[in-house]
Amino acid sequence: MQANLEVLEGLVRRLDISVPMDQLEIEVQGRLKRLARSVKMDGFRPGKAPLSAVTRQHGAGVRQEVLGETLQARFGEAVQANKLKIAGYPRFEPKAGETGATAMTFSASFEVYPEVKIDDLASGKISRPAVELTDADVMKTLEVLQKQRRTFESVDRAAAKDDLVKFDYQGTINGAEFEGGKGEDFSAVIGEGRLLADFEQSMVGAKAGDSKGFDLTFPADYPAKELAGKAAHFEVQMKDVQAPVLPAIDTEFAKALGVEEGDIEKLKAEVKANLELEVKRRVQTKLKEQTMELLLQKSTLDLPQSLVEMETDRLMRMTEADMQSRGVQTMKLAPEMFTGQAERRVRLGLILAEIVEVNKLTAQPEQIRTLVEEQAQSYENPAQVMQWYYQNPERMQEIESLALEENVVAWAAGQAQVEDVKTSFEELMGRA
Repeated sequence: MQANLEVLEGLVRRLDISVPMDQLEIEVQGRLKRLARSVKMDGFRPGKAPLSAVTRQHGAGVRQEVLGETLQARFGEAVQANKLKIAGYPRFEPKAGETGATAMTFSASFEVYPEVKIDDLASGKISRPAVELTDADVMKTLEVLQKQRRTFESVDRAAAKDDLVKFDYQGTINGAEFEGGKGEDFSAVIGEGRLLADFEQSMVGAKAGDSKGFDLTFPADYPAKELAGKAAHFEVQMKDVQAPVLPAIDTEFAKALGVEEGDIEKLKAEVKANLELEVKRRVQTKLKEQTMELLLQKSTLDLPQSLVEMETDRLMRMTEADMQSRGVQTMKLAPEMFTGQAERRVRLGLILAEIVEVNKLTAQPEQIRTLVEEQAQSYENPAQVMQWYYQNPERMQEIESLALEENVVAWAAGQAQVEDVKTSFEELMGRA
């Protein structure tokens, strides 16, 4: 059998593979004979059907199977002989006019992995947030935990921000009712954004038993397109105003948060440890985002379209599955919606793989264990979570990928100009 390599445009290559008919036929006949010893056919006991009958019924399928396996095997041999790195899958086609009595000839078209060129990163700039946690940050977090455990009590006063209000409402547009414009016993906390800002603001100052009318205009980007940009009038009947009651930060509060002995100082220490872990994650994320952008700017490579198509299909299927899991009515998604994202992911994947290989940035067992421990710290039983990770190959592959990304980020930071920028915890969290 022979295979000739042809270089086409860009990353596309073609191998012509010649398969001798006599060798193909020997394998086909051998399989048919083995099949005849066990196959069940009408009118014959199992394994007693004549070879001619087995050939008539199964010959075409066996021949196609043998041909497919032979092409794959010879293609693999040719790839190794030519030291090719295949991207995607080959497409086999018979060569017109070149199949005779002695041989069948096929062409296998495919793409190879590109050469990745990465320029010097010395001129690249990366900003690294430098965060120092304070006691005030710990207290703010405790206040958030307080708010999450608040209760509400009815009060005889006007509604204000953070109050839970219960009301009936009726909305009209040009005097006519509209779908979704009427509700009874509706509850919302003023200031949480569940209602339109103008609607919330109009509730402020109303007491239980009050009726109030007001006008507002729906935002131009309002999700319900039939209401977007339209002016409406609402009549509201306030039924109850409830003020928030925060639990005291005491022994019972600490116990409710998992500190069995109710030690407030221990609670603060645990909160600070969790914040430090979150800071580490956020800083690493920001470094990663900047590093990836820098590598994209400094790298040159051709994209294998076969890999882009595969990634596009994967992203599309993931989106469809996610929509179905959330009960969203599925619609036919166009591949073009995901092409840009797929191209970016493939490009970054090739760049990272090149850096890891050239610089030998393999993930070390202790590094992987540290990452697993960090992932497990967020759960009540870290040891059990760690065991779950180590027993799940897919999860461990994700952890290894994270470790490789960390190694690439550290490598890039050693090449580029890194500036530490003093940042508050609130700024890092996007709450400044």
